[in-house]
Amino acid sequence: MQIRRKIEYGVAEGEEWMALKYNNAQHKQYLEMIDGVGRRWVEVFEGNTEFYSAAYWDLLTGIWRADGPVRKTDALRYMTAIKSAHTASKYVDHSIKEGILVESDNPDDARSKLLVLSDDMRERLDSFFDSAVGRVRRASRAIDEKGPSPENP
Repeated sequence: MQIRRKIEYGVAEGEEWMALKYNNAQHKQYLEMIDGVGRRWVEVFEGNTEFYSAAYWDLLTGIWRADGPVRKTDALRYMTAIKSAHTASKYVDHSIKEGILVESDNPDDARSKLLVLSDDMRERLDSFFDSAVGRVRRASRAIDEKGPSPENP
């Protein structure tokens, strides 16, 4: 059974209805997975919901992904929703103050600073991503059980 709903965002008047590929139970399973990942993200920060924001997500996952020192100016650009370098630097400075990031001089350029995740935060994020991948895998199986999938008709 295909569910048909009008797409509300970005659709010009008179455009066609879109046939959805997944059913409502599958959508809910996806939301359950995302909610679990979000709860786990808050646990990384020991319940401090201040870090439950797109800015910190972008900053910290960008530095984690780099897997080594990042120039501070580059880290500021990781926060895609923050357009002001001044505002972005407040997030970085707060992360340094909280011991999440460690700042050091750049040996290759005395005008810039380098940022890395603290050892503790690196371990916490490694564990977070391990948990997140497990949640994705379990959610994928649960979604398949809740209805047909266009990948496996």
